[in-house]
Amino acid sequence: MRDVRIELASDISIFVGSNNSGKTSATQAIHAFTSGSKDKFSLYDFSSSCWKEFDKLGNPPEEGAEQPALPSISLDLWFEVAATDLVPVLPLLPSTHWQGTQVGIRIEFAARNQAELLQKFRTTRQEAQAKAAALEKRENSKYVPWPKSLTDYLKDELLSEFEFKYFVLDRAQFDDTHKPNQGYEPLPLGKDPGGAALLKSLIKVDNLNAQRHLADPSSGSGPGAGRSEDLSKRLSKFYKRNLDQRQEDHSALRALFDSEVGLNEHLDDVFKDTLGRLSKLGYPGLNNPKLEIKSALNPATIMSSQDARVHYVLGDEDDALRLPDAYNGLGFKNLIYMVVEILDVHAGWIADKENRAPLHLIFIEEPEAHMHAQLQQVFIRNVLDLVKETGEDGGAFHSQTVVTTHSPHILYERGFQPIRYFRRQNTDVEQTTEVLNLSAFYDKNAEDRDFLQRYLKLTHCDLFFADAAILVEGNVERLLLPVMIEKEAVSLRSACLCILEVGGAFGHRFKMLIEFLGLVALVITDLDSVALVTNAADEDESEDTEFEVPNAEQDQPPVRKAGKTCLPSEPGALTSNQTLIQWLPKKQTVAELLVATKADKLQEAEGGNGFKVRVTYQVPTDVTWNGTTVSLCGRTLEEAFALENAEWCQAQPQRHIGLKLRVNPATPNNLASGIHKRVTGQSFNKTKFALGLLTEVPANWQVPRYIKEGLRWLDSEVSLELPAPLPVVVEPAAPADAIVPAGTDEVAG
Repeated sequence: MRDVRIELASDISIFVGSNNSGKTSATQAIHAFTSGSKDKFSLYDFSSSCWKEFDKLGNPPEEGAEQPALPSISLDLWFEVAATDLVPVLPLLPSTHWQGTQVGIRIEFAARNQAELLQKFRTTRQEAQAKAAALEKRENSKYVPWPKSLTDYLKDELLSEFEFKYFVLDRAQFDDTHKPNQGYEPLPLGKDPGGAALLKSLIKVDNLNAQRHLADPSSGSGPGAGRSEDLSKRLSKFYKRNLDQRQEDHSALRALFDSEVGLNEHLDDVFKDTLGRLSKLGYPGLNNPKLEIKSALNPATIMSSQDARVHYVLGDEDDALRLPDAYNGLGFKNLIYMVVEILDVHAGWIADKENRAPLHLIFIEEPEAHMHAQLQQVFIRNVLDLVKETGEDGGAFHSQTVVTTHSPHILYERGFQPIRYFRRQNTDVEQTTEVLNLSAFYDKNAEDRDFLQRYLKLTHCDLFFADAAILVEGNVERLLLPVMIEKEAVSLRSACLCILEVGGAFGHRFKMLIEFLGLVALVITDLDSVALVTNAADEDESEDTEFEVPNAEQDQPPVRKAGKTCLPSEPGALTSNQTLIQWLPKKQTVAELLVATKADKLQEAEGGNGFKVRVTYQVPTDVTWNGTTVSLCGRTLEEAFALENAEWCQAQPQRHIGLKLRVNPATPNNLASGIHKRVTGQSFNKTKFALGLLTEVPANWQVPRYIKEGLRWLDSEVSLELPAPLPVVVEPAAPADAIVPAGTDEVAG
């Protein structure tokens, strides 16, 4: 059994997640169950584990054993109702003693009669096998007659053997997360008015699919003909269904028959409100052509045929150039199409006066198609205005919108609260999905929430669509990371990675969000060693670094300290990096950090099915200089890079990198001290350093060890590419243990 719970917001919900996480499946499932038509189902709607269960149950049980139930798919719908709105939901009240604000109905797609189904299958299979056995035998023939298994049988017979069943749900029998109490069996819904009819009276669901046929060459000729035909047809349908079509409107009829000029005036008046609504979503905006509806064919057939065409007007005068809609960009066509379709389904819902459902649910799939970032934001900012109910009965009727998207710009506009994050979970058996309500995170983490929301708005973060996240110290790491991935973990190119520039002082603020989302994350940060300043007279506001450490007394605010930057080898050195102090590995002294184990640097969810975070920072590395080898450690990326690429950085051709010392150091320790002074000096330009490395083609430098370790760990977690085949060594012959398969070498640390 696999349960997924989705809580929809009262106005707008946004479904996000990586590809194949189940967003579209969720919308299709809701539409299929509420439609009352089982024709939308096939055996492929059952998960892979169900197929194995079907085939297992297709075989007769052992003598005396009970026949388990066949797999089924069900949807529990819960409605919030007020005391004044009870009349439509009276059939869903579990008893006369019902109290609360929620009523529920279960729609189950299950076997109509399990015993008959199994008997029919087994009989059909036996007869087919008998007929196959009677055939003339052929050598090497592997013919197996239909049905080979119960799943094979149900591929063809599912709709005749399965049906919808409806049940009344008692909220008192469910916990806060809507999980039923052990042993609870809901009561079947009565046959009057029946489950399908009751659902239709309560909820209307409309889908705007992502596939809107923007340029289908099969539907016309010329540039964009497929889409232009669709747009014009859509407006004509909108006219026929929702606008002024009354036969007694003689002024309109006279216009239709008298002249095309009169018809065009009529169309302009009819569509004025609709086209005006577009202006709220940024169209036409600056320098974009306006829309105009003109008659294309016989005015006498305008009421019944698709004889209106969209035109684009270039200019304001009577002689302005008018172009067919095939000549407008796909982005604006998509916007216009969606607006008209939303208005159409909403108007259709309102027009159904007698049988109007109190709830209208509109799914909009991937509205960002062909639209630039600003237009996406304008659309999502104003879409609710299109379905706002302003009539006298507005309180009793309500529209809710659900948007599925891959656009970080849409998330930017709406923030955390509407987000419903579809998190993929891979187990040893199958892939499942859990849907997380980000409004719960918003309510529970006020301290970090506002910072994270502002940060995501500033960066248009794609965290919600990634396979994994990499949190880096600063701009230098962000610039160099693609090259480092290319050098050390090339298969990560095939993973969807989100690289966040967060800094050591703020990286820990992402802890709660990453754990909540269940992400795999690599944190690349700096050791940031400092020597503690204990004497107030020694403090220098321009040079000292302030940082916090946990208070020894429980439940007390952290203690603020000041320190001066120093080499990691300084006795008693501390780290000022809040990520290392408060998140991983939760250690304060550099000595502790340098001996931390892999286990100390790793944190993962209990059970191994959730978040997994690995931190990596500078570690001691053997540095050879002037024939002497010493184990040294840098405090930042630049220092670690300079030490591990000592000869390369100190060579004259690499002077532009900014790490070459004026005086040739005598020993490795002198080198480390000189590099530290250079990097911490005010004249050192970190961005110039990063850009200088990017100009080195090929990149004849080594990736610092700590980053190499982190990337290889991440590669082992999310790698999608197959390892490259081993090179064929012909000459000279290598020892048997000299060739190591790619990707298997471990870096100690």
